[in-house]
Amino acid sequence: MFIGHYAVALAAKRVAPRTSLGTLFLAVQLADMLWPIFLLLGWEHAHFEAGPNPFLVLWLDSIPISHSLVTLIAGWGDRHREGYGVTG
Repeated sequence: MFIGHYAVALAAKRVAPRTSLGTLFLAVQLADMLWPIFLLLGWEHAHFEAGPNPFLVLWLDSIPISHSLVTLIAGWGDRHREGYGVTG
């Protein structure tokens, strides 16, 4: 799961070489840092279900805000217009 996030950060590093890799890693993990907050607020939904693998008990039913491509692009677009984008 996280490999895809880090791949985006590494690809962004080629586009914006002056941006630190740590900042890019933090940026691509933003969605994963926000979903527990949205879950507690009731905006997103998950449930626990026992299965054959004891490590895969959390099922994400609805995560439309934190993991929405449109939301993430819109957030980056606002920062880019104000000069806070990745290309800085």
